[in-house]
Amino acid sequence: MTVTAAVQRWELYRVLSEPVRLRLLALAAQEELAVFELAELLRESQPNVSRHASALRDFDLLVVRREGTRLFVRLNDALAQDAVVRDALAAGRAMCEADGAIDRVAQVIASREVHSREFFSQTTGGKPLEVASELGAYLAALGSLLPRRELAVDAGTGDGRLLDVLAPVFARVVAFDRSAAQLALAKERVMSRGYANVELLHDEIDSKRVRKSLGGKADVVFASRVVHHAPKPGEYVAALGKLCRPGGALVVIDYARHDHEAMRAQADVWLGFAPSELKRFARDAGFERISVTELPKALRGQGIDKDLDWQVMCAVAKAVHSVD
Repeated sequence: MTVTAAVQRWELYRVLSEPVRLRLLALAAQEELAVFELAELLRESQPNVSRHASALRDFDLLVVRREGTRLFVRLNDALAQDAVVRDALAAGRAMCEADGAIDRVAQVIASREVHSREFFSQTTGGKPLEVASELGAYLAALGSLLPRRELAVDAGTGDGRLLDVLAPVFARVVAFDRSAAQLALAKERVMSRGYANVELLHDEIDSKRVRKSLGGKADVVFASRVVHHAPKPGEYVAALGKLCRPGGALVVIDYARHDHEAMRAQADVWLGFAPSELKRFARDAGFERISVTELPKALRGQGIDKDLDWQVMCAVAKAVHSVD
């Protein structure tokens, strides 16, 4: 596909004659980036970046997505093979390599989770809400209906509230979190409940210890309200997939798309996901039989996110994942 014939070629040359636009286009080809992130990479003001991005968007060279008050842009891949666009990308990338902007993209992506790390390294010390005293018995009875329940993984366990559901059902549960403060709360829960079948790990999802001890073994991998904290959610779902056995299940609970900017104070990197996005993450990670279902409001608890729309994605691993 090439730039529409309605656009005179000289106009395309004109819009691509500005060095800032060439660099912007090259960075947008690397990663979907917010305007403020591009401003940091280009060392330009946000208004100036917005103006240049608008000019490129007018020629369909950029795809723009709004999330709350933020605008994200990426290269329109359908036009990447146009001869003029291809030359512009090469020139822009050369400039970005020369000024170090390409190398700084990884740092900008990593900075998305700085607030998340700081937020979850703290705890209010509040007592977790109690569950019904007989709930474990009900879950154990329900668990007998599952064909495979040897191992469950709770990714990003936080204070461990999901363990009250998993521990009575599965023979073994491995829960990990990168926050020592949150994991301490989970440990209190495990000890107070007497969950002898739960193992807690202070680790990142992509750590060698997690991958080698769990990779390809889990019957079910759960990620409850975790993916929206990931700087690259698609890659996070792919990492979750590496923990599943072939035929194992992935269960992701997360928010539907919303515009509640206040949730960023809770270290949310993304304001939820469209069902199609969750399905794409799972499909790209090698899953099939993917479904996304809205969760009833009455089941969302009384937290700060109780008024958001929650959804659950379920998918089945269809291929063997290699373990590094």
